[in-house]
Amino acid sequence: MSTKPTKRQKEFLERELGVFFHYGLRTYNSMDDHAEKKMDPATFNPANLDCEQWIRVIKEAGAKYAVFTAKHHDGFAMWPSKYSDYTIKLSPYKNGTGDIVKEFVNACRKYDINPGIYLNPSQWGMKNFTQDEYNEYVVHQIEELLSDYGEIDYIWFDGAGSEDHEYDVSKIVETIRRLQPDIMIFNMWDPDTRWIGNEMGIAPMNNKNIVDSVGKSIYTHDTDTLDKKMFLPGECDCMLAITLHNWFYTENARLKSLDELMGMYVYSVGRGSNMLINIAPDRNGKISNEYAQRFLEFGKAVKSLTENPIIHNENIEYSKNEYVVTLKEPALLNTVILSEEYTEEEIESFEIYVGPEFNNKFQKVYIGETVGHKRICQFPPMYCDRIKIVTDEKCGTHKIKDILVNYVKLSY
Repeated sequence: MSTKPTKRQKEFLERELGVFFHYGLRTYNSMDDHAEKKMDPATFNPANLDCEQWIRVIKEAGAKYAVFTAKHHDGFAMWPSKYSDYTIKLSPYKNGTGDIVKEFVNACRKYDINPGIYLNPSQWGMKNFTQDEYNEYVVHQIEELLSDYGEIDYIWFDGAGSEDHEYDVSKIVETIRRLQPDIMIFNMWDPDTRWIGNEMGIAPMNNKNIVDSVGKSIYTHDTDTLDKKMFLPGECDCMLAITLHNWFYTENARLKSLDELMGMYVYSVGRGSNMLINIAPDRNGKISNEYAQRFLEFGKAVKSLTENPIIHNENIEYSKNEYVVTLKEPALLNTVILSEEYTEEEIESFEIYVGPEFNNKFQKVYIGETVGHKRICQFPPMYCDRIKIVTDEKCGTHKIKDILVNYVKLSY
């Protein structure tokens, strides 16, 4: 464990935007995510399943990684697991020879999207196993997923349903690290990333990367205390659609507006976290036109934040804890995007000033806390020729490595 990021953690933060694909037997059996109702595998038989269409859409929108629900709380495996009697083998899809994990991973590789796999280790009916038998079952399924599909970038564990089970953590971690040494683990057991603590797409104002706890480990513990402080970047999982307790496709669900999505982006990626947004494929096995268009609009709006900047890392004077950016000519601006160096100390507070127009003095327009990988600072449009960023003197040596200034037309 280290307070400095690994190469993979840096790559993870640089990806910024990922997509969650909740798709499976539950797609064809509308119900609350946690409803323990037995579902008939015969109901899974999509006529036009197209994982490549999913990945083409998110690639065009600018996403860099994707996570697929290989097995949700209900225990239905979306690959032909040898260790379960509740899998896609029992469905009529491709006459029982289908493997959606394979189709998903192959599509990711074709379009250069980093593949991730979601696995809920809980299983309805797990009371029929002894604890040792169940732990062997979990390890065997992890072995299949990390042995049969080539390199997997990210494994996303969800602890919902595991409240009363004690897993063989050392064996699980040993298996994962042995089979895929470079894989990233989400939030649990031997984490490389952490859950931000809500499903609203909102990271806290004070969003440190160096932490001594993962906060909440998705139902498994109220707090997971780490052995010591370590670098652990946050991830905000959230939804494209408004649904009640259901991450799978729901008919007539309201899509979030572009304003809502951009607000979530500014409050997640713009606060130094990654954004993992759920897009639920429909019952045809595709991303619907409505969902696709909204996500593409969102991707275009995200791009506009850094497109054609007024100034980017130019004309910057640095002295102690102040950075003064001089524009080439006076301009209207409303967006300043900051990034800091990864060191063992983090910026804990900063202020942004614009000016000078009145009495040759700068005026404060923004107060922030942490910066991290990225801090998107937005304020009402201001006409000015200089910008000053002042960090807390406790921050020590030069920390900000990137300053981008822009004016972006936004409706929110």
